[in-house]
Amino acid sequence: MKRLIYRPWLVSAALLLFLAVGTPSRAEDQSARLAEIPKAMLGFVENRQISGAVTLVAKDGRVAQLEAVGLADVEGNRPMQKDSMFCIASMTKPVTATALMILEDEGRLALSDPVSRYIPAFEKVKLDGKPPARPITLFDLVTHTSGLGGSQQNQGTLAETVDALAERPLQFEPGTKWQYSPGVTVCGRVVEVVAGMPFEEFLAERIFRPLGMKDTTFRPTPEQAKRVATLYQPGKDGQSIQRAEHWLNEISEDRSPNPSGGLFSTAADLARFYQMILNGGELDGQRILSDATVREMTRVRTGDLTTGFTPGNGWGLGWCIVREPQGVTAMLSPGTFGHGGAFGTQGWVDPQRKMIFVLMIQRTGFGNSDGADIRGMFQQLAVDALCQ
Repeated sequence: MKRLIYRPWLVSAALLLFLAVGTPSRAEDQSARLAEIPKAMLGFVENRQISGAVTLVAKDGRVAQLEAVGLADVEGNRPMQKDSMFCIASMTKPVTATALMILEDEGRLALSDPVSRYIPAFEKVKLDGKPPARPITLFDLVTHTSGLGGSQQNQGTLAETVDALAERPLQFEPGTKWQYSPGVTVCGRVVEVVAGMPFEEFLAERIFRPLGMKDTTFRPTPEQAKRVATLYQPGKDGQSIQRAEHWLNEISEDRSPNPSGGLFSTAADLARFYQMILNGGELDGQRILSDATVREMTRVRTGDLTTGFTPGNGWGLGWCIVREPQGVTAMLSPGTFGHGGAFGTQGWVDPQRKMIFVLMIQRTGFGNSDGADIRGMFQQLAVDALCQ
């Protein structure tokens, strides 16, 4: 199995280790090409598109590039660091899906199970005032085909939030349409019920600690909070950026874990999670999922339904799957999988090239983050550098 080699204090050593596999001339060329990534990110900083960014590229199990540019906090003149933490918003969803599939691997649940088996409130869901043609299943939830809609914000505890979701009228018959929804939030509550422990504890015990993801959490500690990047939006003059507020990145003691969008993390932590998936469920001797389960998660499971926020995609179990690369995904291989976040963060895995792309920024109000120029440029520069 490939191992993701990362040393935050010796990133240059990891880069040299990767480059050593090529000839000196090729290594120099790759290094020069990789250096174009932070230059491009600085261009977005100078154009007031972002305050700063952290980018990470891995190939063949090794970190090829990890750089930070700009500021994590403009007003405080706090530089962006390689270990800066970010609200990753909906990039939380593949983590939640992984937790659900750990339990399926263990035979403790099945995706075909009706949600009401674990959450009785779902026995009474209605579509146009009547029961749907069939019950909502766990599969419907994790593929966004359940018919649930509306806000993904928690209202009280996770249990209270999910019971309230069951009272919302369905927007379509389960399984007939793809619509981004709080269904993954319900998956998180199912994990709590089946595992018999709080959702955040299950993630820490079964995913984060085994993978060494020490900076991935729903509630950053006071020390971690000092490393969290500030969220920005376009300034009123159109030529600047200004601080923004959003419920997703609020840090408070009473913040309940949101399985759809509540995690904070770093580029390095996410790369370890993605490398585990790329390896077929294992990293550094720690098996999180079976290889068969990873294959099921990372293939299109939604048939011909139109899915996602850019064209040419299908949906797996918690993952967006690039079915037909085009536009912002044109440089990626068919079968690439990943997920974006509301604040511009992006994490994608190209299994054909054995590459990982992690883009960490914090901005809102700049349009569709999945289709953003900054994502496309980052991915293109990474592919140009390492796949020529």
